[in-house]
Amino acid sequence: MEQMLTVCGTPYRLLRLLGRGKGGYSYLAEGETGQVVLKQIHHEPCAYYSFGNKIEAEARDYDRLRAAGIRIPAMLTLDREAERIVKEYIEGPTVMELVTAGTDVSAWLPQVREMAALARSAGLNIDYFPTNFVVRENLLWYVDYECNGYMDQWSFENWGVKYWSRTPELEAWLRQNQSNT
Repeated sequence: MEQMLTVCGTPYRLLRLLGRGKGGYSYLAEGETGQVVLKQIHHEPCAYYSFGNKIEAEARDYDRLRAAGIRIPAMLTLDREAERIVKEYIEGPTVMELVTAGTDVSAWLPQVREMAALARSAGLNIDYFPTNFVVRENLLWYVDYECNGYMDQWSFENWGVKYWSRTPELEAWLRQNQSNT
């Protein structure tokens, strides 16, 4: 990959793509202090989600998640002009990687349910899709900063849990996104 990006004047070497989401591309990057995640906001259309100012939403949502007590990686740098974010890298497998490998993830269900309760208490939903959660040293981390106002239909129990095992919903998603994973 060997590409460099600058965030607030600091250069970062991109090591590999970690994922592409509705709002941006996340890369494992290396800077002066070691490995980090560098997120580049994109403006590609998304048929099922409406965005305002994405970089401002990331900053606002980060603050809301921290205030709610959700375990998230620290935001290290926010470059509004370049629409880039540098955040702490949480090393470990995603819940999606575990589920698709056939690993039973039920040991982490109490932690995601605790996050869901914290989010709901703060009037929020987080994106419970399993690519947004990383397991490090048996702790579950929500590595996305996306959150929205609470709606019961998008709660973990009514939506997210459908993707935390080899369900028909997950299989359909995997087929549809096979070229992207």
